[in-house]
Amino acid sequence: MSGVKSRLSGLLGHIGGASSSPTFEHRINHHTLSPTFFLPRAAAIEPNAEAIYHVTANNKVLRRTYGETADRARGLAYYIKKHGFTRVGILCPNTPAFLESIFAIAAAAAVNVAVNYRLKQEDIAYIFDHGDAQVIIVDAEFVPLLETYRSQHPHIPIIVDTDIDATEGELTGPFDHAVLEGLRHDLETGAQGWQGLETQAVDEESTLALAYTSGTTARPKGVEFSHRGAYLATLANVIESGLNYDNGRARYLWTLPMFHAMGWTFPWAVTAVRGTHYCLRKIDYPEIWRLLKEEHITHFNAAPTVNTLLCNAKEAEKLPEPVRVTVAASPPTPHLFEQMTNLNLHPVHVYGMTETYGPITKGYHLPEWDTIDLKEKYKKMARQGHGFITSLPARVIKTEVPEGIIADVRRDGQEIGEIVFVGNICARGYYKDPEATRKLFAGGVLHSGDLAVWHPDGAIQILDRAKDIIISGGENISSVALESMLVTHPDILEAGVVSVPDSHWGERPKAFVTVKPGKSLEGSEVITWARNASGISKFMIPREVEVVPELPKTSTGKIRKNILRDWVKGRTEA
Repeated sequence: MSGVKSRLSGLLGHIGGASSSPTFEHRINHHTLSPTFFLPRAAAIEPNAEAIYHVTANNKVLRRTYGETADRARGLAYYIKKHGFTRVGILCPNTPAFLESIFAIAAAAAVNVAVNYRLKQEDIAYIFDHGDAQVIIVDAEFVPLLETYRSQHPHIPIIVDTDIDATEGELTGPFDHAVLEGLRHDLETGAQGWQGLETQAVDEESTLALAYTSGTTARPKGVEFSHRGAYLATLANVIESGLNYDNGRARYLWTLPMFHAMGWTFPWAVTAVRGTHYCLRKIDYPEIWRLLKEEHITHFNAAPTVNTLLCNAKEAEKLPEPVRVTVAASPPTPHLFEQMTNLNLHPVHVYGMTETYGPITKGYHLPEWDTIDLKEKYKKMARQGHGFITSLPARVIKTEVPEGIIADVRRDGQEIGEIVFVGNICARGYYKDPEATRKLFAGGVLHSGDLAVWHPDGAIQILDRAKDIIISGGENISSVALESMLVTHPDILEAGVVSVPDSHWGERPKAFVTVKPGKSLEGSEVITWARNASGISKFMIPREVEVVPELPKTSTGKIRKNILRDWVKGRTEA
């Protein structure tokens, strides 16, 4: 036995030098994690597989293979390296250029700063300035949005993507020229290809991207995504959304903005399974239905409001094959899930926030739910569920305790607390904002700000944001729950509920609703229905219901309650 030990010690000595055990750097069972690796991997395995389908700005159908997409991303990466850029801004819709840039920027060991193109010029300028952008990749349509920023930073280079089908010759734009310049630079400096880039980060805890929050009530915050966190969130989404399946290649439709929490990590997740990215410049319901029917889309992600409008579009009809729809951004209603299922759009209900790389919990569908009443089944499906496979369990903690004290609520489906997270897919913190980061992680957990209950089966269920709960005469009214009930009215399309002052009860709910196409409705009719036919508890019935043409929403489809409160204030003052 001593001879075996001696031989092993000698072998380890050869591998790790004089040390009796291998050093961390020489471990053969370890590599740093970065989702950037998934693109060259896909191109190496299936270079001819279709990576991209896109209808360009000049209305041409563009199709690219994984070999072509990887070459373009590699060229852009070498361009970024050649010029020494370490922070690269993106201001684009869901285009091939955006997708290629995500991989290229990371491969060049730079940080991606993607911005919501629906923001005001001043907010866009603030984010690019705060994120220390050194160059900006911008879609031709959105160049005017950079006017304020360029007046403040006239020397920052701008790379314009024309988003047309030409890739060479006179019709190509600056983005394609940058790709070609980078490919030439690679050839001129040794032709290392992907080996000369960082497909595996030197430090997996380093920042991969800054994902900015929407900033509806304050300045946007830059959430720091690490390579490791993005990699593990990517793997979770592959599993939880069922992207890797046996009966064919995933065909993923980009209805979710890529700028929103880096597209919930789906640029990497779809690439990891060598699926096809169906890029979409804007939400266009007839076009979405065309793609669902003609291109046989298998997956897409969308907020409840997008799914609501999709289900009520005149093109809507039950699809012959099931489509998995990952639903998040705001709490969905059981009624919506019933509508979707009837069209063969099968909800994958997830929940999360920018600070968790997007989704971090899932409402896992249990087999026994198929034996219970349909209405009860859809109620269970609308819960936010349990923590992702690469996270730790989500918790609901007491709020009436000093900051930093962490105590769980009872798992009785009654006691209200705040949802918190721990684990691999919690972001690093906020860029240049240590105080906000301290508050985010107070007590050693990531605070969501969402109020919820914890059910006996371990599933969590959101009731409201802390600021949106309505306390009327001592009763807690969840605006989310009330909205869920109001949309069961046969003529109501969407509902948004906020509090209004009340001299007797302190505050009470007011509802703003939109109606389905071809229908008409008065607010008084909704109140009568709520009182007599809805099953809404008496103390929850809104005393005011206002029918409006459209509800204000964020870029990801959340109803902007701050705008609704401004509407209330304006009407009260008037």
